[in-house]
Amino acid sequence: MFKIFENNPQIGMVMGYRKIRQDNLIKRISSKLANFIRAELLRDSAPDSGCGLKVLSREIFLSLPYFDHMHRYMPALVQRQGYEVIFTPIDHRSRLGGKSNYGFWDRLFVGMFDLLGVWWLTKRAARTEIKEIGV
Repeated sequence: MFKIFENNPQIGMVMGYRKIRQDNLIKRISSKLANFIRAELLRDSAPDSGCGLKVLSREIFLSLPYFDHMHRYMPALVQRQGYEVIFTPIDHRSRLGGKSNYGFWDRLFVGMFDLLGVWWLTKRAARTEIKEIGV
């Protein structure tokens, strides 16, 4: 389907990041702080984990531990599986209608507990090395 995956089997996900944010000041500051804390703990190198653009195979997605709000931590979870994640800048557009169901405090508390859980998972990841033995 995507040539990048066929040519590079070690790449597990391509993810967008909102290079020029179109959000209000509070949302931009809280997002920068959250991304900084997440990056420091998980070392996933994701510039913006909240971006909705994520492309990965069904097989890889189903191999990830599932929990609500896991979209924030997918780069770390995919890397935990031994794959690389490629980040590409995208245009961020302001919301055309409606309003967000989450505020600062909603995202903060849910995100903190999930972050600790993902941090624990990444530290506990089993790294199996397979060696071929000649006959």
